[in-house]
Amino acid sequence: MTPIPHFSTLGSGPTVLMLHGIGGGHDAFAPQLEALASAGYRAVSWDAPGYGSSAPVEPYTFKALAQSAVGLIEALQAKTSPGPITLVGHSMGGMVAQEVAARRPDLLRGLVLAGTSAAFGKPDGEWQRHFIAERTAPLASGGGMATLAEQLVPRMIGPGAEPEGVALGVQIMGRVPEATYRRALECLLSFDRRANLAQIAVPTLAIAGEFDRNAPPTVMQAMQARIPNCSWALMKNVGHLMQLEAPEEFSRLLTHFLREIVMI
Repeated sequence: MTPIPHFSTLGSGPTVLMLHGIGGGHDAFAPQLEALASAGYRAVSWDAPGYGSSAPVEPYTFKALAQSAVGLIEALQAKTSPGPITLVGHSMGGMVAQEVAARRPDLLRGLVLAGTSAAFGKPDGEWQRHFIAERTAPLASGGGMATLAEQLVPRMIGPGAEPEGVALGVQIMGRVPEATYRRALECLLSFDRRANLAQIAVPTLAIAGEFDRNAPPTVMQAMQARIPNCSWALMKNVGHLMQLEAPEEFSRLLTHFLREIVMI
């Protein structure tokens, strides 16, 4: 039996599970845990397999990551109520969320996709090799994850990013195990759930950062257009780490969406 991933939780009420990106961890949604708990929700943020205190999965695939998320959702339901939850996914976490939506739509009440896409990059090997080399260059030159975070995070943010959030983002990415980061990068390259977008039946919110170069607004708008009941929000002056760059605005978008789909 696959162990339940580690998670942080705060508050009580309808469950909102947040899934972080490749350079994240449960504390990537620390501001949202407090905001959602204050708004009357049970806010939950996981450490994906291989992150923080969560055991890795083998093989490291989106199928396995989704199964791990499903296990956590079912464990949360067993402790509270059997009803569906709202799933929030950022970046790679948004891909895991799409995988869960494709495999177990019965578990979901709503879906939030932030700074993510329905397929990863260009399908040719040269582009993918370049992406991997770029994202691992600090490691190849002898630096660790802390060095990588110090170099990558400033390139991922927008001009309006709050300094405290950026600093937290650097700390979080710097703590990601190098082996997990490398395996997650390889996993990203195989993702493609474009064919399932039209099958997503729950209310969905797509959130894009104006200066996000990893998941540009145009990419997210194209994805939003293919999801039947999907609203759209553009966060100005921020980049890829939107929930840390502008935590109050991100939390406001979440709570507004939740109030539309969950009566509390």
